[in-house]
Amino acid sequence: MSEKKTAIAHALILGGARSGKSSYAEQLVEQKDGDCLYVATARIWDDEMFDRIDEHKERRGARWTTFEEPLDIVQCLKRIQRPGATILVDCLTLWVTNLMMEGRDPDVEGAQLVASLAELSCPVVLVSNEVGLGIVPMDKMSRDFRDYAGRLHQRLAAVVPSVTFMMSGLPMQVKPSAVSSD
Repeated sequence: MSEKKTAIAHALILGGARSGKSSYAEQLVEQKDGDCLYVATARIWDDEMFDRIDEHKERRGARWTTFEEPLDIVQCLKRIQRPGATILVDCLTLWVTNLMMEGRDPDVEGAQLVASLAELSCPVVLVSNEVGLGIVPMDKMSRDFRDYAGRLHQRLAAVVPSVTFMMSGLPMQVKPSAVSSD
């Protein structure tokens, strides 16, 4: 007896700093039945970042289970996935930064993330900062970061059924979902 594999409705939420990406993504996940799983990529570098992370945790509340994973997102997703759950990964640009700081190749790891989405048993909502709308950065590392993030966003947008761009707290549907999220 073969098991029929159903399509999973993954989503990519992009936007600038303080555009409402995380809140919107959390609302999407909370609309679904089942477990709300949160993969946090942030590292605490200073008091401000500690406060920012604490604010996010407080806003999410008790329904969420948080997994802190600054580097190995693919392995984390494989480990925590389960039918009926929805996973929120916040944020991919922090993940790219972490990979760069560790000397890892964000293009290789990004390709692995994109490929892994087809193998997961639950939907994943991915949050990331759109960093390609501003001026060209002055230094090589910043330009590399922008380029890595842009390529990752393009690869993800090509495979997920839903892409939303957030601006001033307003969602703009860039790629409508062709697959039911229920």
